[in-house]
Amino acid sequence: MVIATLFISLAVLIVIGAPIAVCIGFAPIAALVADGQASQLFVAAQRMVTALDSTVLVAIPLFVLAGVIMGKGGISKQIVNLCYELFGWMPGSLGVVTVIACMFFAAISGSAPATVAAIGGILIPQMIDDGYPAGFSAALAASAGIIGCIIPPSIPFVNYALITGESVSDLFAAGVVPGILMGVVLCIWTVILANKHGWGSRKKGISLRGVWKAFCSAIYAILMPVIILGGIYGSVFTPTEAAAVSVFYGLIVGVFIYHEIDFKKMKDILVDSCSTTATVMFITMGATLFGYVLTRARLDLAIKDFMLNITGGSTVIFFIIVNIVLLIAGCFLDSTSALYIFTPLFAPVALQLGIDPIHLGTVMIVNLAIGLFTPPVGVNLYVACGIGDIKIEEITKGIIPCLLAELVVLLLVTYIPSLSLMFVG
Repeated sequence: MVIATLFISLAVLIVIGAPIAVCIGFAPIAALVADGQASQLFVAAQRMVTALDSTVLVAIPLFVLAGVIMGKGGISKQIVNLCYELFGWMPGSLGVVTVIACMFFAAISGSAPATVAAIGGILIPQMIDDGYPAGFSAALAASAGIIGCIIPPSIPFVNYALITGESVSDLFAAGVVPGILMGVVLCIWTVILANKHGWGSRKKGISLRGVWKAFCSAIYAILMPVIILGGIYGSVFTPTEAAAVSVFYGLIVGVFIYHEIDFKKMKDILVDSCSTTATVMFITMGATLFGYVLTRARLDLAIKDFMLNITGGSTVIFFIIVNIVLLIAGCFLDSTSALYIFTPLFAPVALQLGIDPIHLGTVMIVNLAIGLFTPPVGVNLYVACGIGDIKIEEITKGIIPCLLAELVVLLLVTYIPSLSLMFVG
């Protein structure tokens, strides 16, 4: 009864268009009341508040704030200029620059939508003006933007660490190779399509003078991921402290070096950061309650037994099931909600099958990252559409080639564990 009410309530709320945070939070409350367990609502409220009582969780609003500061503080423009000087000679030059710039920005923000907004805001209009189809331009920025939640620092990896108790630093290390691989595959695919269709222009060769000038202007932006990741892996500070350092560093660069942040822009930065953080925290509270109801109903144990029986101890079959479930879930749920719902279901099975929890987390997050640019709920799609001033129907035409490229990366990450465990200590 509890499980049926839980999922029926969730489905109804999603269908009527309620915000995902409301869907995830209200469905378990409805399930408890319908099952005559209204007395558990007090415990449920405690669970929701306790879900936010974590030092590690402080990293999320700080990384969100740092990402917004980078986007509005002129840092993204410096990254784009440097990437163009380095890669502007290639076929599909602006497309390649878009992907590479997203990879750079991903090592700063930790957020996929922030990466799309910061880099896509500059390059989507330029790509369209340079002869790229509007749908492909927006789709490429949306798909490259998901690297923002794979390359460290990564907000989804922080959430996975909270759920499983794994090391945030190890999880960050696991995202390096998959994120770079995703960028490389997207670049190759962009070059192939640009050559085939004759999209865009390119400059002749590399100007060492231009590269040096762009490098000098972007040096403060380049130092950002060096400070964050170098500090974490050099044991200078924790991931949470690294997030705080990135905020102060971004403010110094944006205010005193690039002179892009004034009082009015600072107000916008704080409003955007608070809005995003509130959404993430609301979802975290609701998803924690959702998981609590699933655990009380013993659904996690039932699914564990079912999956062990159906897989027959095969990790190949297990990952096929995980990938199919998460690719479908990613079309309707944001990554935070999906992680809180599915991690407690998949993690015990993975441990029983001898799968490294870090590898499982990487596979799950790459899966859910792909969901950020698949209809109907893909956040990156709507950010890119807003920037390109196009309808969602136009961008869906450009999704297929990017989606195929990223599914190839997903398969590689899934079945070659060393790609995610290479730098894990």
